[in-house]
Amino acid sequence: MRVTENPAPLPDAPFGDVLTANADYAQAFTDPGRPGVAGRGLAVLTCMDSRIDPLGALGLVPGDAKILRNAGARVTDDVLRTLVLATYLLGVQRVLVLAHTDCGMTKNTDADVHAKVLAQGVDSRSIEFRTIADQGATLAQDVQRIRSWPFLPAAMPVAGGVYDVRTGRVRIVVDADDDAGATGAGGS
Repeated sequence: MRVTENPAPLPDAPFGDVLTANADYAQAFTDPGRPGVAGRGLAVLTCMDSRIDPLGALGLVPGDAKILRNAGARVTDDVLRTLVLATYLLGVQRVLVLAHTDCGMTKNTDADVHAKVLAQGVDSRSIEFRTIADQGATLAQDVQRIRSWPFLPAAMPVAGGVYDVRTGRVRIVVDADDDAGATGAGGS
């Protein structure tokens, strides 16, 4: 595959809007010379929900943290693999798992999601969507999964919080020094 500079994008092309915006962005862009490491030693795992601006919500700027996103802010095998790379190669020294209120993953079961996808003609039953019945308990389990992963430093601080999409506030549910689990119930 040959990569070439993008010609002027067509506004009605599938990605025309974002490529047009990128062309404007690139004209004013100046490389700040930041290295690819997490400047504040932080990795944030949060949901893919487009209402969440993890940098803004946590007072960060580009280059401060490694941001990982997936449906429900779940600690998957790929998240763990990425955290190993981020820790040993990219300066991560602490991890915040950041769920959020009004999350679609807390409003459905895997069976519900499969049914909704099947209604659109696709049988997704081979996929585990990792929906969330109890957000606080799930957050505690996911934090513990990171803490107990043998390829990460045992003493690395890992905490779990919930971002409120209506107020912008973050509430810590699993403290970095809480080795037993949730310090409060999680909301959905």
